[in-house]
Amino acid sequence: MSDVTIFAPSPTLTVTVEDHPSGSEIHVHAGGQGVWQARMLLRLGVDVTMCSVLTGETGRVLRHLLEDEGISVVAVEREGRGSAYVHDRREGHRTEIAEDDGEPIGRHDLDELYGATLKTGLRSGLVVLSGPVGEEVLPADTYRRLASDLREGGAGVIVDLAGERLDAAVEGGVDVLKVSHEELKDDGRIDEASGRSIMRAMRELHHAGAGTVIVTRASEPLLLLDADGFLEVSAPQLEVKDTRGAGDSLTAGVAAGMADGASAREAVMLGAAAGALNVTRHGLGTGDPDTIERLRERVTVRELADELAADADQPVTGRVSPDGLAALAEPDAAADVRDEADAGSEGGRP
Repeated sequence: MSDVTIFAPSPTLTVTVEDHPSGSEIHVHAGGQGVWQARMLLRLGVDVTMCSVLTGETGRVLRHLLEDEGISVVAVEREGRGSAYVHDRREGHRTEIAEDDGEPIGRHDLDELYGATLKTGLRSGLVVLSGPVGEEVLPADTYRRLASDLREGGAGVIVDLAGERLDAAVEGGVDVLKVSHEELKDDGRIDEASGRSIMRAMRELHHAGAGTVIVTRASEPLLLLDADGFLEVSAPQLEVKDTRGAGDSLTAGVAAGMADGASAREAVMLGAAAGALNVTRHGLGTGDPDTIERLRERVTVRELADELAADADQPVTGRVSPDGLAALAEPDAAADVRDEADAGSEGGRP
């Protein structure tokens, strides 16, 4: 039985050309949001099953690549054009040579994928719903149905989505929603000119059906909102090699923590550390687990006052330890946590 199931409807075959002293170096990997999440989960010691549609020649290659990495694959196989790209990175940046999102998933294949995801997800007990490569690959309402049915069956649901797919999943109900600040802006949920702040957007998503809302803000501390209020989570700022995949590593870290029994509020520290390390590497969803654990010890959190709550307390300032973060989930322990944070701001490092 796997610890985490990932719904990854259309993984991508990636071909990347790199510069090397002896000439061009060609790398062939499985890619896409769900793959990057699965890869990081494996690094963190979590067994993963990925539910996907594998299409044509690219799909047959993808199955071998995924299984070689240690990912269990439950696949609906079909003929046709699968998702793939060829990128040239010899000049230090990505140049697209060719890219294909693949063909949309037909009704019968989608039914098979849906059933396979329910079966696997209910067995594992925790499911990450990731997005497809193209906009037309499958209907957005699939995410509402899956989220609702999985939770009805007792599984936890984590989503890392935006746009119509985000709306659909939240309508079905999710335990954790991860989204970026820029995606919320693109969706019109944040508009500083009209007073639609990031906190307001998070609150609306929470009320709409997301138990915990996590919003990344590029190099700024991420924000978390759950039933106990807002947190600001700051990870170490490492030298950036490639920002792609950092958000997926964060999602995977949260899933790994929850698979181990932590709450989302506790697991976000592991996620923040995994995302911080991933930016130092070209490989997406990669990183040494011992380094991630050391970085986790450097993650700091503080409570934030709800900007629209008339009776909100002032934010806690200073460092809160992992043990203190766990205590934040216990209302009776709030005073102790504030004492720890105050002590850290007086005597700890800046």
